[in-house]
Amino acid sequence: MYLSGSRNANWMVFVRSRGEAIAAGVSGLLLVAAWLLERADFNGANLLFLLAFVIGGAAKTREGLLTLIKEREIDVNLLMLFAACGAASIGYWMEGAILIFIFAVSGALEKYTMARSYRDLSALIEMKPETALLYQCGREIPVPADQVRIGDLIIAKPGDRIAADGIVREGVSSVNQAAITGESIPVDKEPGHEVFAGTLNGSGSLLIEVTRTNESSMFAKIIKLVQAAQNEVPPTQQFVKRFERIYAKTVIALTLIFIMVPPFLLGWSLNQSLYKAMVFLVVSSPCALMASIMPATLSAISSAARKGILFKGGGCLEQVSRIRAIALDKTGTLTTGRLQITDIIPFQGYDQRRILEIAASIESMSEHPIAKSIVEKALEQQLTLIRPSQLQAITGKGVIANYQGEAWRIGKPAFLNDTDVSPESGRIMERLAGEGKTVIVIENQKGLAGILAVQDSIRHQSREMIDRLRKMGIHSVMLTGDRRSTAEAIAAKAGIDSVYADLLPQEKVGKVKELMQTYGEIAMVGDGINDAPALATATVGIAMGEAGSDASLETADVVLMNDDIGKIPAAIELGKRTQKIIKQNIIFSIFVIILLILSNFTQGLPLPLGVIGHEGSTLLVILNGLRLLR
Repeated sequence: MYLSGSRNANWMVFVRSRGEAIAAGVSGLLLVAAWLLERADFNGANLLFLLAFVIGGAAKTREGLLTLIKEREIDVNLLMLFAACGAASIGYWMEGAILIFIFAVSGALEKYTMARSYRDLSALIEMKPETALLYQCGREIPVPADQVRIGDLIIAKPGDRIAADGIVREGVSSVNQAAITGESIPVDKEPGHEVFAGTLNGSGSLLIEVTRTNESSMFAKIIKLVQAAQNEVPPTQQFVKRFERIYAKTVIALTLIFIMVPPFLLGWSLNQSLYKAMVFLVVSSPCALMASIMPATLSAISSAARKGILFKGGGCLEQVSRIRAIALDKTGTLTTGRLQITDIIPFQGYDQRRILEIAASIESMSEHPIAKSIVEKALEQQLTLIRPSQLQAITGKGVIANYQGEAWRIGKPAFLNDTDVSPESGRIMERLAGEGKTVIVIENQKGLAGILAVQDSIRHQSREMIDRLRKMGIHSVMLTGDRRSTAEAIAAKAGIDSVYADLLPQEKVGKVKELMQTYGEIAMVGDGINDAPALATATVGIAMGEAGSDASLETADVVLMNDDIGKIPAAIELGKRTQKIIKQNIIFSIFVIILLILSNFTQGLPLPLGVIGHEGSTLLVILNGLRLLR
C-alpha cells in the first residue's frame, strides 16, 4: 500500500510539473494527425482538431477562467481561446488548432523556465538553535530555545551553536561569527563581549546572559528581512499584468464592434463582417508578442548555464542589464575564504623555513583556522614536523609548548612580554596590521623569535572583474563585517571604489538601500547566511555556487556555479544583449500585427494568409531569440 501510494504521489508530482509540456506535445501530435486526415479526405479530422483544442488549451483556459471568476478580468489566455474558437467557428479548424498549440508550447516553456526565484528558507531555519542549556541554581537545564527570556543565563559548550543573543558573563572562547558578520576568523570572546544566536562556539565554555528573546534575535531578523524582500512585487511584473488585461479587453471589444457595426454603416453582409472580425481576432492575437520574450530568455539562460552562470528566472536577465552599481561581500566572494601565510619575519638568527617549521610543529595539534594555515604552508614547503610536548592552549591568546627541549609561545602580539617588543618589531607588527593582516608572534626563552602574518587570499579574478565593471560604467562597493583595516587592504588589491566595513546583516541591508537610492539598480554579490538579506533586498542577488551557504543560494537571483566572479561582467553583458533582442522582437511583432490589421480592412486579407503572417512573425521572433544560444 505504501509503495503504491508513493508511486501515485510521484506520478502526481510528475504530472503537475510537466503536465503542460505533455499536453502541448499531445496537442501537436493530434494537430499533425488531423492535418494528414484532412489531406487524405478521411472523416474525423475535425474531431482530432477538437481534441487538440481541448488538450492543448485546457491549462490556459483554466487559468483564464480562474482570472475571470476571481478577479473579474479577461486576460490573454482567454483572448487566445476566443481567437482559436473564432477561427474554428468559420471553418478554419487547423488555423485555430495551430494557435492553441503555439500558445500551449509557450505556456509549457514559461513554466519550465520561470522556476521560482525565491525558495523557502528551510536551510536557514534549520541552523536556528532548537534548544538552549539554561543555567539555574547551579544546574544545567535543557529547554526549547524559544522559552529563553531576557536576563536568563545559558551555557554554550565547546562546539555548540549559541542559542540566544547575549553578553558573556563567564568564560573565554573563540566564536565563529561567519553566519552573522561574515568575519573570516573566529572572534575571541571574554566577559563583557556580545555574542549572537546561531554562531558557533569554539573550544571554551561560555556563560551568557540573554539580552534578546528568540523572536527578536539577530538570526530571526535575518530570516524576516529575507522574507520581506522576497514578497516585494517588481514594478515590471505589475505593468505587464495590467497591459495584458487592457490589451485583451480592447481586442475583444473591437472584435464585437467589427461584427456588429459594419453591416449598418458600410453595408457589409453579416458573413462578411463576421469573417473580417475573425481575421482581426486571429491577427491581433499576441502570439508573436508573447514569443518576443520567452525564446530569447530561454536561449540566454541556456547559454549562461553552459558557462557556469545560473539565472533563476527570466526577470533576472532584465534586471541585471540595468545595474549601475555592484556591492560585494569580502570573505568568500572577493577572497577565497581561506587563510594563507603572507609574511614570515625571523629574528635571533633563524631563517624563514626554520621559524615556519617550529610554528607548524607546535600548531599541528590545533584545529584553529590560523593554525591550519600555518601547517598547510609548512607542508607545501615539505618541512618535517615534530610533535611538541606539554602543549597548553591559552584561550583567546595562543599556545604554550615544549618543542625539542625548549619552551615556546605562539599567539597574538598581546601574548608577548612588553620587554620583548623592540621598536623594530613593533613597527613591523604595526605595518602588517595596517595592511589588514592578522599578526602571529613566536617567542622562546630568549624573546621574540619570529613574526608570521596571515590573510584571507584574494581571488585571482577579482581585479580583472572590477576593471571590466568600471569600463562598463558600474561602480563597485565592498560591504563586509570584517574590520576596516582588513577590508581596505583587500579593496586596494581588488580596485574597489568604495568600502563599508564592520557591518552587521541589517546594516548591509541599509547600505544596499542607500546605494539603490543613489544609483538605482544595483547587484549584491555574497556567499554567506549573513549576506542573504542584502541579496534579497538588492535589485539582483548574485551568490557563489560552491562556497555559498544554502540560504544565500536560495535567496539569490543568479548563482555562479564555479565561484568564478570573473563571469559577473559576462552575465551583465548577456542581460544587455537579451534586452536588445527582446526590444527588436517586440517592435517587429507590433509592426506585423498593425500591418496585418490594416491589410485586413483595406485589402481584404484572407484568413489563411492572416494566420501565415501571424505565425510567420512568431517564428521569426523565436529564431531571433535563439541567436542567444551561440
